[in-house]
Amino acid sequence: MKSKKKSFDSYSKNPLKDEVRKAMRRYFNQLDKKNIPIDVYELVLKEVEPPLLISVMKFANNNQSKAARILGINRTTLRTKLKKYNIN
Repeated sequence: MKSKKKSFDSYSKNPLKDEVRKAMRRYFNQLDKKNIPIDVYELVLKEVEPPLLISVMKFANNNQSKAARILGINRTTLRTKLKKYNIN
């Protein structure tokens, strides 16, 4: 029988998805109700991705191969993202 790979959330006391839900609720509550936001997906990625990459790179002692493994992405993809956000 194959064991399921645990996600990060299964190890944390406060699941990340709950924190994201709270942050999005705060974001939408702060908006002017007359205007509907656009490109929220892109906004969230631009806000979340850089600190995520910085944190993982620090945790991996700037080892890109290790960081890519932690993130579950290809090392080339990681390098592209680091360059995009001018990290390192």
